[in-house]
Amino acid sequence: MKRLLLLAAGLLFSAGTLAHHGWSEYQADKPLDLSGTIEQAGYEQPHGFVRLKTADKTWLVVLAPPSRMESRGLAREKLVAGQKASVHGYPHRSKGDELRAENITIDGKKVELR
Repeated sequence: MKRLLLLAAGLLFSAGTLAHHGWSEYQADKPLDLSGTIEQAGYEQPHGFVRLKTADKTWLVVLAPPSRMESRGLAREKLVAGQKASVHGYPHRSKGDELRAENITIDGKKVELR
């Protein structure tokens, strides 16, 4: 029984580790500030996200885990389609439409995500 529990715990840990990605794929030396309208949002593990429509394209903005967003004051209800938002973050090295957000501003409230 003990071995079965250890095996199950190991499998769960492995799945979570594989689902999570490192931040080295983002260009910390090339910060961007984007403003636009949220087209889609997800308040899910391992990281929340928004699809932010700017003047020239739609970005996939990777946010913090839901527990961190909630504890820092960014409730799920703020991440809705049609909401205006501004983000500061770092572009992905190979995905030209992806950004890792350091902070997000909605309704004049800036929330630090890292």
